[in-house]
Amino acid sequence: MKLPRRQFLHLAAGAAALPAVPQIASAQTYPARPITMIVSFTAGGPADTVGRILAERMRAPLGQPIIIENVVGATGRLGVERAMRAPADGYTMITGTLTTHVLIGALYELQYNLLNAFKPVALLADGPLLVAARKSMAANDLSELIAWLKANPDKGTQGITGSGAIEHIAGILFQKQTGTRFQQVPYRGNAPAMQDLLAGQIDMMFVDAATSLPHITAGRTKVYAVMGKSRLAAAPNIPTVDEGGLPGFYASLWYGLWAPARTPQEVITKLNAAVMDALADSAVRQRLADLGQQIVSRDQQTPDALGAFQKAEIEKWWPIIKAANIKGE
Repeated sequence: MKLPRRQFLHLAAGAAALPAVPQIASAQTYPARPITMIVSFTAGGPADTVGRILAERMRAPLGQPIIIENVVGATGRLGVERAMRAPADGYTMITGTLTTHVLIGALYELQYNLLNAFKPVALLADGPLLVAARKSMAANDLSELIAWLKANPDKGTQGITGSGAIEHIAGILFQKQTGTRFQQVPYRGNAPAMQDLLAGQIDMMFVDAATSLPHITAGRTKVYAVMGKSRLAAAPNIPTVDEGGLPGFYASLWYGLWAPARTPQEVITKLNAAVMDALADSAVRQRLADLGQQIVSRDQQTPDALGAFQKAEIEKWWPIIKAANIKGE
């Protein structure tokens, strides 16, 4: 039976539109089930803690729970690659860090481009490092520390958490900017390095606030500066490096949220709105501040802002790593 031309065209147009219906419905109802947030480091660590604080609060605006999946190994690369291979449907995302989304690109020969493998969602928190020293150190401020290091070339010691860690790379940058020379002593983590600092076995550390603030507050170590543009809410008496005489010497352990590269833009928009809602919550802000984390302004919480920030960090740290011929362990 032949159909009239008008009826045939009408039916054909309707059939062509059918595949689009589930996609539109899916976008409108997202998320319809729990979301997985990959963290590339161990449970209880800084990245895991920040991820869980945000995941807990994002549940309300999204209407679905966020399940943390710790994928540990290879300096964070295993988690990155697990997230990169996940379906780009909005149900898998990754809490990335300076290490996973910047440093590993220069430390290892990756088979993918960190800027193209994911879509940025939002910068979650920024934790500037602190310049800390043993309690018996003669220097009383950052300028005096630099003078002491210059007067004692190759004698000073900095505790670092292994080759390629931000503390290691920041120490190289510090020597270049100040004209100093000192030894870098590797440890298996900040905790054992801090124990040696407390015991006076090493001279200084560039260390995260969560590790160092309890000891600084108790007067067990000296602290000279925050390696960021502004003072910490949790320790407002510590000056910034700009105030201490070493302007622009910034280094931080920051955390961002990404999704696989082909994730639909409307999903990215919903995830970003949930992050911004969480970061506006006073309880979340206080919990992050207690960890020495700073929350950027709302105009810097956008996907584009995170993408630009990641690119700028790559342009800053990769040349230092490559010039020093640092390789990942």
